[in-house]
Amino acid sequence: MAFIVAIIAFVVQYKNKKKENLMQLQQQQVLHQKELLAAQIEIQTQTMQHIGREIHDNVGQKLTLASLYTQQLAFENEALPINDKITGIGELINDALSELRHLSKSLTDNHIDANDIAVLLQEEFAKIEVLKKYKLNLTTEAEPIPLNYQTKSLLLRVVQEFIQNSIKHAACLTISAALRKNDKQLILTLSDDGKGFDPEKPSGKGIGLSNMKKRIALIGGNYAMESIAGSGTTLTIQISI
Repeated sequence: MAFIVAIIAFVVQYKNKKKENLMQLQQQQVLHQKELLAAQIEIQTQTMQHIGREIHDNVGQKLTLASLYTQQLAFENEALPINDKITGIGELINDALSELRHLSKSLTDNHIDANDIAVLLQEEFAKIEVLKKYKLNLTTEAEPIPLNYQTKSLLLRVVQEFIQNSIKHAACLTISAALRKNDKQLILTLSDDGKGFDPEKPSGKGIGLSNMKKRIALIGGNYAMESIAGSGTTLTIQISI
C-alpha cells in the first residue's frame, strides 16, 4: 500500500513539475514577444522621427523658398530675372515633390523587409556621409544575406546606436563597418577610432551597451565589445543563419 501511495505521489509531483515548467516556458515566450514588440515600436518611432526631420528640413525649406520667390515676383517687372526665378521656383517645387514621393514610398513599403541588410547599412552610412565630418569605411557581402524582418530591424537599430555613440561621445574621425558571412554565421563588426572607454566602469555602461546587448540577444546573437581608453571601440556581432 505504501508503495502505491509513493508511486501516486511521484506521479502527481512529476505532473505538477511538468506543469510548472510549461508555465515558465510560456511566460518566457510571452516576455520575449513583448521585448521584440517593444524593439519594433522603437524602430518605427525612429523612422517616423527621421521622416519628420526630412519633411521639415528638406521639403519644408524648398516649399518655403518657392513661396518667397513667388511673392517676390509681384514686385519685379523685368522679364529676364522673372523668367529665371520662375525656372528656379519650378525646380524647387519638383525637388520637393520628389522628396515627398520618396517619403511616401518609404511609409507605404516595408523598407526593412524589402531590402537586404547590406543595402540598409549603406543607407545608414549615406546619412552620415552628408555631414562631411567623418571618414567612413563600409564593406559588405556582394550576395544578399537571407534574414528575417526582426533580425534586420534589430541589427539596424544596433548599428544606428553605435554610430550615434561614436559621433556624440567618442570624438572619432573614422567609423567603420564590415559585414561578412560564412556557411553558418553572419558576422558584423563595427568600430571607431575615438577616445574609447572602460566598459567595466559605470560611465561606460551609460552609452547604450545594455540596449545593444539585449537587442542582439533577442535575435539569438553573440556580442563582444572591446574598448580601451584612447584606442577606439570595436563591437563584433555573430548571428547564426
